[in-house]
Amino acid sequence: MPLGQKSELWKLEEDPGEAQGLVNAQLSGAEESSPSSSCSALFLIPVDNRSAAGSLSPPQSLQHACLSPTAMASTAGNQPYQGSSSSDEGGLSTWGELEVTQPFLQEKLRMKVADLVEFLLLKFRTKQPTSQAEMLEIVSKDYHDYFPVILGQAFECMQLVFGVDVKEVDPSEHFYVLVTVLGLTCDEMLSGEQGPPKTGLLVVLLGVILLEGDRAPEEVVWEALGVMGVYAGEEHIIYGEPRELLTNVWVQEGYLEYRQVPGSDPARYEFLWGPRAHAETSRLQVLEYLLRVNRGLPVSSWPHL
Repeated sequence: MPLGQKSELWKLEEDPGEAQGLVNAQLSGAEESSPSSSCSALFLIPVDNRSAAGSLSPPQSLQHACLSPTAMASTAGNQPYQGSSSSDEGGLSTWGELEVTQPFLQEKLRMKVADLVEFLLLKFRTKQPTSQAEMLEIVSKDYHDYFPVILGQAFECMQLVFGVDVKEVDPSEHFYVLVTVLGLTCDEMLSGEQGPPKTGLLVVLLGVILLEGDRAPEEVVWEALGVMGVYAGEEHIIYGEPRELLTNVWVQEGYLEYRQVPGSDPARYEFLWGPRAHAETSRLQVLEYLLRVNRGLPVSSWPHL
């Protein structure tokens, strides 16, 4: 991030009232090309939640969550992952190019991304590191030439959908650890019964609250989350029943405040950051995250927060 922009973000930490203006300005290009609101521009991976979520097996659910046509369109222009694990000396195609030139191959690669994401989620739940060698085994030797593309899409899905960063801790041996983004700990005690990590949704919600001037009307929140296929009262593949999650679970955990708008009649409600959100992350970190992911940068160029 350029030094000038970094300075602007530090100013925003001191004066949060300017946050909405800066982020909206950074997202103006997205708004010009789409009728969606500035909040809608945050959601890079819409999740198709309408097709028999309860009957999907884990690999199928992951394909719906990470790799629906709308999801792939959101990252179609991204370049392949350029990390130390592989190189693109062979001129590997982007997802957008594959969709046009080799749609059957792209569908096969989608399945491999889903397999890799399922493997990474297991590593996250069990708090185990992983390695390039393990991930290559998941991909299988028939698709090793496309490993950089598969890896980049899997890492991006882990971060944007589940709120989990895959960080390389040993470049010489290509070892990785999986941690929640922005230091948030809401998924650290995750068990098998609790389903997939939900930090990704929490980060988006914290961003919506910032864009609304530190307090987001409930109707604005649900309109924004609807872009992701997340609807109040409707069971979601990843996030469960979202109203329960937002107004009960995360309120009890201290990540959110959910309160009646003072003086509203009939009663209206709004969301604010809770004390735990303020303790574990900051406006600056959330703003940096939103600016970074909305530029569509390749995974290899995403700086650690």
